[in-house]
Amino acid sequence: MQYNRYLKWFGVASTIGMLLILLGGALVTKTDSGMGCGRHWPGCNGQLIPDEITPEVLIEFSHRLVTGTVGILIVVLAIWSWKAIGHKRETKLLSILALFFLILQAFIGAAQVLWGQGDFILALHFGISLISFASVFLLTLLIFEVDQKFDADKLKIGKTLRFHTIGVTIYSYIVVYTGALVRHTESELSCTDWPMCRNGDFSLPSNFWEWVQMSHRTAAALIFIWLGIIAIHAIRHYKDQRVVYWGWISAFILVSLQVLAGAAVILTRLNLYLALAHSLFVILLFGLLTYMVLLVSRTKQ
Repeated sequence: MQYNRYLKWFGVASTIGMLLILLGGALVTKTDSGMGCGRHWPGCNGQLIPDEITPEVLIEFSHRLVTGTVGILIVVLAIWSWKAIGHKRETKLLSILALFFLILQAFIGAAQVLWGQGDFILALHFGISLISFASVFLLTLLIFEVDQKFDADKLKIGKTLRFHTIGVTIYSYIVVYTGALVRHTESELSCTDWPMCRNGDFSLPSNFWEWVQMSHRTAAALIFIWLGIIAIHAIRHYKDQRVVYWGWISAFILVSLQVLAGAAVILTRLNLYLALAHSLFVILLFGLLTYMVLLVSRTKQ
């Protein structure tokens, strides 16, 4: 139907928009542009449109414009999806989640500008946006009926893989939070070696910033090992179910790229492009993991 074809394109545009919001937020944080518009919101430096453009103003104001525009797209997508594919059981929940967490992350961002927030609260900002992205991403997959193309109703997933799928997805959110905490506490270069804080020195971290950095590295190492174990399990037992087989291989590839990018960020002393690539791999991995959870919820044991 022409109606559904337009809805598909709208879903793709919204998903790309959410991806830009997440990368834009990471760019704001990594370039210290959060106060580019001063203590003004939604305006910028006391104006609706700033007339004095500095790099910080450009980055922060562009991020706000993208967030506002994409927010409108998501509102339309949620209402449109509710009417067009509301018969699918996940549609209404995903629509609500996409809207709720988009609004929540916008409020946290505004509160930081107007009043300031603690590092532990700010670290939630990226994770909250990530849930909104995953909701929009899954909603778009439902619109494209990807589950039917992969015969999700015919998949059979055992109890072991079900446990790992849900467990590693929840745990990935903890890894994301620790990574965001590293940025907001400015702990990125508290440990200038990799993989240890100081290679050759096996002592415990000596201060708060080193503890934050090494806690994130430990969490990242554990999810790397966990996804490796899941990928091996999928290769051994799910060769006949290609979406499961290739899904977990792709997840392991993404977490490997994420680890390599994270190491490269430290070794290059916070190269901006590598830092954004690290964020991109995190976003893609979380989106894939939530899709695997969706498949688990739709399949037989």
